[in-house]
Amino acid sequence: MHSTVVRPKPATSAEALAHFQRLMTFETDCWDVHYALNHNLQDFVLLDVRSLDTAKKGYIAGATLLPYPTINETTLSSYPDDTVFVVYCAGPHCNATEKAAVKLARLGRAVKKMIGGVTGWIDEGFELVSDV
Repeated sequence: MHSTVVRPKPATSAEALAHFQRLMTFETDCWDVHYALNHNLQDFVLLDVRSLDTAKKGYIAGATLLPYPTINETTLSSYPDDTVFVVYCAGPHCNATEKAAVKLARLGRAVKKMIGGVTGWIDEGFELVSDV
């Protein structure tokens, strides 16, 4: 008898490779973002897509505060068309990143999600800044 962990049977190695490589085109993690921000490798715009009141209580230094409902052609007009946006919100319990990513993708913009959001950032031991 097999556990529900291996039922259904795992994907083949080739299928797993394709899946996880593809997944990395949609997501990045807190560690990679932190490294890029702190090693002069920021070739993306980090967007905090939570409400301004929430974000100002604690956000990632270097992030642009842009609540997802305000994402549109006008609010993005100062960014070149080839800008890569990395979006984050509160954490795994929040879907503002997905809402922002949908809006960015509909506008023809490149976008990745920073998995973990603020929760993941703090879990990694990284600090937030505050405007409060």
